[in-house]
Amino acid sequence: MKLAILSRAPKAYSTQRLRTAALDRGHDVKVLNTLRFAIDLSGPEPDLQFRGRTLSDYDAILPRVGASVTYFGTAVVRQFEQMDVYTPNTANGISNSRDKLRATQILSRHQIGMPATTFVRNRADVLPAIERVGGAPVVIKLLEGTQGIGVILAPDSKVAEAIIETLHSTSQNVLIQSFVKESKGRDIRALVVGDRVVAAMRRTAQGDEFRSNVHRGGTVEPVTLEPAFEQAAVRSAQIMGLRVAGVDMLEGADGPLVMEVNSSPGLEGIEAATKLDVAGAIIDYIGNQVAFPEIDVRQRLTVSTGYGVAELVVHGSADLVGKTIAESGLEDRDITVLTLHRGTTVIPNPRRRTALEPQDRLLCFGKLEEMRSMIPERRRRRDKVRKLPKEPIHEP
Repeated sequence: MKLAILSRAPKAYSTQRLRTAALDRGHDVKVLNTLRFAIDLSGPEPDLQFRGRTLSDYDAILPRVGASVTYFGTAVVRQFEQMDVYTPNTANGISNSRDKLRATQILSRHQIGMPATTFVRNRADVLPAIERVGGAPVVIKLLEGTQGIGVILAPDSKVAEAIIETLHSTSQNVLIQSFVKESKGRDIRALVVGDRVVAAMRRTAQGDEFRSNVHRGGTVEPVTLEPAFEQAAVRSAQIMGLRVAGVDMLEGADGPLVMEVNSSPGLEGIEAATKLDVAGAIIDYIGNQVAFPEIDVRQRLTVSTGYGVAELVVHGSADLVGKTIAESGLEDRDITVLTLHRGTTVIPNPRRRTALEPQDRLLCFGKLEEMRSMIPERRRRRDKVRKLPKEPIHEP
């Protein structure tokens, strides 16, 4: 395949390893500076220029978009997507993962375990927010910090309030998170490629430092993940729209707690710790996808009038509980179950004899009207409509 690695750091370890792995496998690969592209929307079809010339055809790209150029970098990736060039990480996925608040909001919708988190702006809301996450000590995070920068541990509520007030005064947005004491300055980085974890390491902070990032002096060791951690990592990456990602997790008392999903994970630390060819696994995955690419099912199928993809939740009081898929009546309503999500377990193409349980989530394709009728209406408080004033237009 012909592959472009989008990177502003051609001599960085990760870029060099990916380039070498691609060349070793016989691929045609180039490292292209993300900022030297120009998006061309003047012609009949979407196009790109590079260094002032029309870009040649590529089978795939591998984005390594830095935080400082997220907006332009994702615009370039989006243009490649419009040109039907394969990318393991979509522009939307990169944007979602780069904003810690947006990422937390998306993951919380899918029952991913995370440290208790709040986001406030008004000073009067800070102390109640700290109490909601379990009280001090708390972790304060800048929304767009990387490599442990912008992550502060506040030992008590007053210190936390002062730090947050100072950051707000400089127009910084921050998250307030509970401090997971049982993690003891350790976390796990899982490198997800496609639908599996190809390598994982445990990072341990040094001395009194609570941040375990390698850039902060943390030490690393290889680790074999328990199934719950592997499933949490893969699901988190896929929910974000990323097929290559570094997922950082804390070892909570009740299981994995996802902290962050990184769309451009560094490879040096994890390859050194595990002695595994992570770069090669990434290149192999991209090569397989170019040969047999995944498609955005929702985008492709919603153009079929009246049909689309939707997620149905089996509620405890629903008629579906205890019935098999064959008995559920879904097929009679022209609804096909593509995937069943049960807790952290994913069952692709479930058998017709599979019995449904409360809180199962069914990814279905079928008639949108039929699927809408199966979603219980949300109760909303409705304000009474007031009578029209005697003088509809008047001075206040």
